[in-house]
Amino acid sequence: MTASISAAVRGTNDHLAVGIGGTRQAILSAAALRCLGGEIQAQLWPTSRREIEQAREQGVEDVERIFTTEDLIAGETIFAATGVSNGDLLRGVRFLADSARTHSLVMCTRCNWVRFIDGIHFFARDRREEVRLLGP
Repeated sequence: MTASISAAVRGTNDHLAVGIGGTRQAILSAAALRCLGGEIQAQLWPTSRREIEQAREQGVEDVERIFTTEDLIAGETIFAATGVSNGDLLRGVRFLADSARTHSLVMCTRCNWVRFIDGIHFFARDRREEVRLLGP
């Protein structure tokens, strides 16, 4: 998924992403690309008759159809992702003595924004008088 997002961000020198994955990955990539003005094309790759039957049960009559971004995600879209482990797009969760620090990406088609969020999550419920930001 991060490869497809990178291909839609200007200045990364990535212009195309090709890969395989499940339906969930295609939907998430389509949502992100819709927010960034990118495009995705996806196709089912059934490996058994049962998978073909499952696709038809879900309303897919032509299992060889090429799905576009609009087919996968229609209308206004909000996309949010938080890094679990370090990657090219997001940093993973970093645990501190009394808190955890996360790095997230939030995008919206209606608002036309892309935001990276650096969050600190305290474990104790007590109110903190100060917040110390450590370097990246």
